[in-house]
Amino acid sequence: MSAPSFAERCGIHDSAREAACRQLAALIEASGIDRVRLSWCDVHGQLRGKTLMAHAAVRALREGVGMVGTLMLKDTADRTAWKVFEAGGMDDLPGFAGAANLVLLPDPHSFVALPWQAGTGWLRCQPWFANGTPVPLDTRRVLQDALAALAGTGHGLRTGLEVEFHIYRLLETPAALSPQAAAWPGPAPEVAMIHPGYNLHAEALSDMADEPLAIVMRTAQALGLPLQSLEIELGPSQVEAVFDATDALTAADQMVLFRNGVRQALQRAGYHATFMCRPPFPNIMSSGWHLHQSLTDLASGGNAFVRDQPASGSTPLDARHTLADTGAHWLAGLLDHAHGMTALCTTTVNGFARFRPNALAPQSAIWGADNRGAMLRVVGAAGDTATRIENRAGEPAANPYLYIAAQIHAGLDGLQRRLEPPPATLTPYAEHGSLLPTNLPDALTAMAADPVLVRGLGPAFVTYLDRIKRHEAERHAQAEDQVEFERREYFARS
Repeated sequence: MSAPSFAERCGIHDSAREAACRQLAALIEASGIDRVRLSWCDVHGQLRGKTLMAHAAVRALREGVGMVGTLMLKDTADRTAWKVFEAGGMDDLPGFAGAANLVLLPDPHSFVALPWQAGTGWLRCQPWFANGTPVPLDTRRVLQDALAALAGTGHGLRTGLEVEFHIYRLLETPAALSPQAAAWPGPAPEVAMIHPGYNLHAEALSDMADEPLAIVMRTAQALGLPLQSLEIELGPSQVEAVFDATDALTAADQMVLFRNGVRQALQRAGYHATFMCRPPFPNIMSSGWHLHQSLTDLASGGNAFVRDQPASGSTPLDARHTLADTGAHWLAGLLDHAHGMTALCTTTVNGFARFRPNALAPQSAIWGADNRGAMLRVVGAAGDTATRIENRAGEPAANPYLYIAAQIHAGLDGLQRRLEPPPATLTPYAEHGSLLPTNLPDALTAMAADPVLVRGLGPAFVTYLDRIKRHEAERHAQAEDQVEFERREYFARS
């Protein structure tokens, strides 16, 4: 009898997974794929991984492939935020001392052929310790655990992605490829805009930007992503992609794949895409990631936020005019934990510059009935099966697994404690009673002080995230040129 495979030792390999592995091996051979990228999502929402030859990738489906554990300990400059080679330096993170190996294990169902690179496949992976136990710092696992907790109430989460970002035309060979300019991190590219902006949804600007938008469209569709629309946004060189709603884990996976795919496909065609909130140029418009969410009743499949009729005596300023009790409690939970959630929704120093008056971005923990100035926008009406809550506090560079997990832990607390939301706002920028954190360190402090989020995410994970993000914030505060810091760490890499 043969020894169990690594996937079997992890407890995830059964007859169904074995069948999927065999089917994928046959597909890879028949399609002429000669190499496969095995990728996982780091804490910053970036894909990392290894490229294996086809036969090695097939073997890795069952046995995994090793990776250096310090990849999970990197800040946005790729510097390790822990002293992994010093005595006691890793006491708070067992299993990472000495830059020990982790094992990436692919999901055979995640395979796609990359449309911008012939003969190359891609597989989503998650990291495991060498003893077959899961790595709790894996952000995808953080979301999986949150969804399992939500399922215990009989609900699933459905989310829709609405993502703003910027596309620029590369002017020359990137300076980062010049040996004379090598640095850690390297310089940002020189770029030109693809449209001048300040003409929202103008068809003429769509025509001007048609080539890069067509690349985005073809890339998303070839990756199997449910792209619904591409739009010219208000800011110079700014665009927006909107996707059909799906279950939360699938949506998070799609966001990771979309960001990675469009950056690579556009770069090959001479463009630079960035999901940095505020690119380092004058007169720029911030980009947001608006997360639409509703609960699904797992028994019926229906939208648990929908009510048949407005509550008796209610007005549009009352949550129950639009939302069922479940939706009202969820809304109240999101409000109650808004401050602690901010570090999971807006995750870079740069992103906090978006929170300013009359910028279609929130400043306070308030909600509004179809009001785009509020942090939480309730969309829909009694009887509308598309009724949902839109959280407008996110930046497009955020880790999607953490952004969505934060919604679950906050909303679930609202459900369990039957919290009640206040009336809706009509003047989102005139109220200052519950201002959101205005910088990353304050947001991290609020997260660590929220017992519900700490319990939901896990104390060890909160400590880990706090340390790695404070390392980033402290380096930014100490930088002689903070704009150049953001050019190199966000514009060039996010």
